[in-house]
Amino acid sequence: MSSTSTSSSSGMKILIIEDDVNIARLIELELGYEGYQVHVAHDGNQGIDLFKKEQPELVLLDIMLPGLDGVEVCKRLRAISKIPIIMLTAKDGVQDRVVGLDSGADDYLTKPFATEELLARIRAVMRRKPQEGILTYADLWMDQLNRIVKRGERQLDLRAKEFDLLRLFMQYPEQVLSREFIFDKVWGYDFIGESNVIEVYIRYLRSKLEDGNSKRLIQTVRGEGYVLREEEPSR
Repeated sequence: MSSTSTSSSSGMKILIIEDDVNIARLIELELGYEGYQVHVAHDGNQGIDLFKKEQPELVLLDIMLPGLDGVEVCKRLRAISKIPIIMLTAKDGVQDRVVGLDSGADDYLTKPFATEELLARIRAVMRRKPQEGILTYADLWMDQLNRIVKRGERQLDLRAKEFDLLRLFMQYPEQVLSREFIFDKVWGYDFIGESNVIEVYIRYLRSKLEDGNSKRLIQTVRGEGYVLREEEPSR
């Protein structure tokens, strides 16, 4: 695999879950050269853990993994996220592709493959995602460019950081976001202020979202963080 030109990646974060160290390293180097931020896991459980920690924007997932195989990893990721997933495998049978796609993958690439094809698949999958502009979740609607937010027919009056915080949740719907991840993305590490700033703004945001007895959308996941989800899962 070799690359001849740099793509417009804008530093997008990609997680590679591949047990072959040499293949994983080669893909990591090629994607790094193209400007992507790359994280690598070599088994299924590590991949799921790294996914939750790093919150990537796309996953490259080998189907033949030790222990927890790629199909099961894909199902588990799909249960908590709508993130684009591209399966990588040495199997090229129709049934293998069907199983991979039915488990929730967005695309399927057979090894060996050219880097140019992988990059094209990544660009194609990302084009299918909602781009800058309108974000929606449940009865929430957000115009990012004009900074307008509605819940149903009701327009919300949000301050700048409240808007940024809600936008982050809407960019990662149904994914549990850690306090560290939220703090980094909304306030940045150079922020000097109260240590409970996230809790304070979550409270502000909930108050405005739930005005009029609307049901709660921002859920607390004890010990892990917060998630934009329509209702609390049954315990």
